[in-house]
Amino acid sequence: MVTLFVASFPLAPLFALLNNVIEIRLDAKKFVSEYRRPIAAKAKDIGIWYTLLRGLSKVAVIVNAFVISFTSDFIPRLVYQYVYSPDGTLHGYVNHSLSYFNVTDFQPNTDPVEPMFLGYKVEVCRFKDYRDSPWSDTPYELSREFWNILAARLAFVIVFQNMVMLMSDFVDWLIPDIPKDISLQMHKEKNLVVELFMKEEQGKRQMSKRKSNPSPQSRSRTPLNIQINNH
Repeated sequence: MVTLFVASFPLAPLFALLNNVIEIRLDAKKFVSEYRRPIAAKAKDIGIWYTLLRGLSKVAVIVNAFVISFTSDFIPRLVYQYVYSPDGTLHGYVNHSLSYFNVTDFQPNTDPVEPMFLGYKVEVCRFKDYRDSPWSDTPYELSREFWNILAARLAFVIVFQNMVMLMSDFVDWLIPDIPKDISLQMHKEKNLVVELFMKEEQGKRQMSKRKSNPSPQSRSRTPLNIQINNH
């Protein structure tokens, strides 16, 4: 569960690692000095837990991509810097991210109680959103900048997910689950087992052939033995 929201709290994996190290040592002490030694059982892998952990890691990548994209100003800043900024910097980004609101458009009983609180009458205020201005043809509707930033956010999610998955597959290919020397040893043992099985099958076939087809010497000896017994 820690990996699902690592973008929100980057120190969480470090604390989880420390917790796992301490827990492993405590469990080792319990198994050595306090618990009865468990009966060893042979297992090929961790079973269904491998599929669950692999699925959880993929979900964590998607969740972190959405967290980075939709809960921070990382994407809006990039869009402003490379699309809307006149000089390619973030100068003017705050003004670009604020929309206009005409105070005369307040609904009844929602306007400020003291309109002269600042010493002068406020006619227009600003709020953080991407909306059309009140004097446009579509006042307070989602602006073109909003849809451009939304498209950039979704594109970032797709690119981030595929990049992380590609790196994960590369690391998985680079570091195999079974070391090469152990894999070769297992392959040799498998070949030896196959050879022993083939030799055993060949021996059984030869024995069955001998029983079904006796040799000529044994056939010739049988009448001779009968004659000797008759004499």
